[in-house]
Amino acid sequence: MNNVSLIFIPLLIVFAIIYSLIKKKNAYASFLKGTGEGLDLFKEVFPSVMAMFLAVSLLKASGIIDDLALLLDKIIPGIKDFTSIVPMVIFRPISGSASIAVLDAICKDGADSFPCKMASTIQGATDTTIYVLSLYFTSVGIKKWKHALKVGLIADVAGITLGILLAVLFLR
Repeated sequence: MNNVSLIFIPLLIVFAIIYSLIKKKNAYASFLKGTGEGLDLFKEVFPSVMAMFLAVSLLKASGIIDDLALLLDKIIPGIKDFTSIVPMVIFRPISGSASIAVLDAICKDGADSFPCKMASTIQGATDTTIYVLSLYFTSVGIKKWKHALKVGLIADVAGITLGILLAVLFLR
C-alpha cells in the first residue's frame, strides 16, 4: 500500500501534463493562476484563522476552563466523569485542533474509559461552528452571519446534549 502512494502522485502529475497537451492548454500558466488565487484566498482567510488560534490559546492559558470544571464538580458532586469533558464542550465549537487535543488528553486515561467514549461521541456529533463561520463566511464575503451563528450553536448544544445522553445510555 505504501508503494502505491509513492507512485500515485508522480502519475497524477504526468496525467495532468498529458491531459493539458491533449487539450492544448498551457499547464504552467494555469498552475501559476491557481497559485495566485490560492495566495489571495490565504490573505483573506489568515486573519480569521489567527484570531481563532489566539482565542483558543487565551482560553487555555487563562485557566478559566479548569475553574469552570471545579465549580461544576462542587455544585454537583459525583459527576467527575462529566467535569473531565468540560474543556471538550467549550473548545469543540471554537476549534477542531483544540478539541482533538482535549480529546487526546481525556483518552490518555484509557481509550475504553467512559469519559473518552463520551468525548469521542461529542466529537463526532458536533462541528467547529465558530471556526467554520469565520473562515468560510469571511472567504466568500458574507458579513451578516448572526442567524447562522445562532443555528450553529443550537445545533452544537443539541449535539453535545445528545452525545452525553447516548454515552450515558449505551456506553456506560
